[in-house]
Amino acid sequence: MSDIGTLNEKPLHAALKKWAAKDGAQFEVKIDGYFIDVVQGELLIEIQTGNFASIKSKLTKLTEARRVRLVYPIAAEKWLMKLPKNENDKIIRRKSPKRGRVEDLFWQMVSFPTLLDNPNFSLQIVLTQEEEIRRFDPSLNWRRHNWGIAERRLIEVIDTVIFEAPADWLGMLPEKLKDFTTKDLAKELGIPLKLAQKMAYCLRETNVIEVIGKQGRANLYRVRGTSD
Repeated sequence: MSDIGTLNEKPLHAALKKWAAKDGAQFEVKIDGYFIDVVQGELLIEIQTGNFASIKSKLTKLTEARRVRLVYPIAAEKWLMKLPKNENDKIIRRKSPKRGRVEDLFWQMVSFPTLLDNPNFSLQIVLTQEEEIRRFDPSLNWRRHNWGIAERRLIEVIDTVIFEAPADWLGMLPEKLKDFTTKDLAKELGIPLKLAQKMAYCLRETNVIEVIGKQGRANLYRVRGTSD
């Protein structure tokens, strides 16, 4: 086991590494010029709690010849904790009304959608209960009223979903939708239109769905290989 890469490791990342590792796992092993979070036999496991764009080149290179699993947490339930702004304040903790869902992965997956079609790549979504620690900092964005995220902590893993092949993504599409637009997809799933558009883009790039025409100005999609 190596300490490289762990000195500035955030609590959520560290907790997920421990959760993902099984007996015999190795941590922070250097392979092909990259430090890997968890090496489980022939499987390389990378934990990513933030932006996917930052690991695009790493995953693209590693999956050329090695099996790689990306573990990505989505907070199904979240508690917000504000640290005292000054010595006279108290800690404020409340439950966020926002609930994350598996489809939220597509906000990030647009960074490398074609990896979904790579047999060496798999994605594991971890639905979590999470605590988000916020700290007051005058230098931060005024739109957040100068409150920034100091760290995130794992409370509990609620569920997981693994995607290992393009066919696995079909389960995310409502069965009742045959020919559909992104507006139809958004309405049926109860997600924002912009997220439905990103979802359609990724599934199209992975050849799970295809454009079969237009409905007005919108693309009309269908699961590839199906017909009326």
